[in-house]
Amino acid sequence: MSTSNKTFHARSISLPTRSNPLATAVEEQLFKLRSSVLTSSISNNLVALKDLYEGVEDFLSTEDGKCLDAVLDRSVVLLDVCGTIKDVSSQMKQSSQDLQSSIRRQSNEFDAYMTSRKKVCKAIQKCLSDIKKNTNKNNDLVTNVLTEVEATTLAVFEFILSFLSAPKQRSLVSKLTTKSANQQVVNEVTKIDVALKSKVIEAKEVQKSLAALEMNLQDRCRFEIQVVNEVTKIDVALKSKVIEAKEVQKSLAALEMNLQELEDGLESVFRCLIKNRVSLLNILNQ
Repeated sequence: MSTSNKTFHARSISLPTRSNPLATAVEEQLFKLRSSVLTSSISNNLVALKDLYEGVEDFLSTEDGKCLDAVLDRSVVLLDVCGTIKDVSSQMKQSSQDLQSSIRRQSNEFDAYMTSRKKVCKAIQKCLSDIKKNTNKNNDLVTNVLTEVEATTLAVFEFILSFLSAPKQRSLVSKLTTKSANQQVVNEVTKIDVALKSKVIEAKEVQKSLAALEMNLQDRCRFEIQVVNEVTKIDVALKSKVIEAKEVQKSLAALEMNLQELEDGLESVFRCLIKNRVSLLNILNQ
């Protein structure tokens, strides 16, 4: 799903009034998280999501198994999406480490990184599509809170996936978070992509200049100044590539730190999702 022309929006919450204080606590957490999804950092959203599921655990202890079968089935969807995001983050971090190693060795193996980015973006788009298909509407009083929790979880996951795909600067997500910590992730990924693409272009320019230099050296009739120009072009291009390599390494290091923080948050949420599913199974088996 392209975030450049689609509006990211969270469904408004209109839960029924409950006498259960635990349900009220969950509703308050839901409202707080939904209100801050677009403005808080990804790490803060994941912490809030973890806290939400801890509240859900307390809430489930007061519920019976009525109408929870559908909620149990959809809990698998949440686990799958969270698992996909973890895999994507892990792949991006591994690609980042491989690229840093390549730059240090001066082997310039940029194709592997770009290929990995394409695979990651494809996986992200598929996951975003799956999220859209699993949008659920349920007006049952017993499961309404859990349905809203599911919708909020998917909204947070969709937000994270949009960032990992490094949307264009004109996208809605980018506009909404220009001053937030989330933008750092987008900036680093975009910087790396742009730098590597420019390096490929520069490499072709260097090859072109080398070929021209060879022709000039073979043809004594050409003006010497043309030879000097080609040598200068190569020197300038190679020097700029060294500078760009340092910038890419800097961006890669920053990206790796952000991805590690993301993985830690996702792991906490993943454990909460597993615990939530176990609780649902226990309730249904009573």
